[in-house]
Amino acid sequence: MTELETAPRAPEHFTAVFDRHYRDIYAYVARRLGPDLAEDVASETFLTAFDRRQSYDPARGDARPWLFGIASNLVARHVRAESRRYKALARAGGREPRETEFHADAIAGRLDAAAVRGRLATALAGLPEPVRAVLLLVAWAGLSQQEAAEALGIPAGTARSRLHRARQEMRQALGAEIEMDE
Repeated sequence: MTELETAPRAPEHFTAVFDRHYRDIYAYVARRLGPDLAEDVASETFLTAFDRRQSYDPARGDARPWLFGIASNLVARHVRAESRRYKALARAGGREPRETEFHADAIAGRLDAAAVRGRLATALAGLPEPVRAVLLLVAWAGLSQQEAAEALGIPAGTARSRLHRARQEMRQALGAEIEMDE
């Protein structure tokens, strides 16, 4: 029995779905929209999923791609804020906002990344949202191409071509400084 099969008949079972996937959804949304919106959008993802739980097809199995699809749709509503964030990062030369600078543990790892972060933010801001959504579901949420396609409700071939396009544009924007796995 899949994790959502019993949820329509017994809503209290939805708690297990929330417990299993909330952190991943929150982390993905935080990376897309920033920490200020992440909790609200992640919570809205689960409210939407709860409201739509009876329409979930148990044959799909794992609810993870379905939840990331809901989250991606909600993120798309906030795409202007996301674009502003990438543009601000690009203008700041890749420097993170001050509120995160006090984390001494992270500073060493950020030194190398800071050199390319501004260009990365600019390149991400320049991608059309459908292309960016596939890339970030794969890169940040850890979904496979197939799962990203399911999450976005698009054919697998479309997800594959969008991911290929996104990777090409990232390589071009960043030059030879990074290697992205195909």
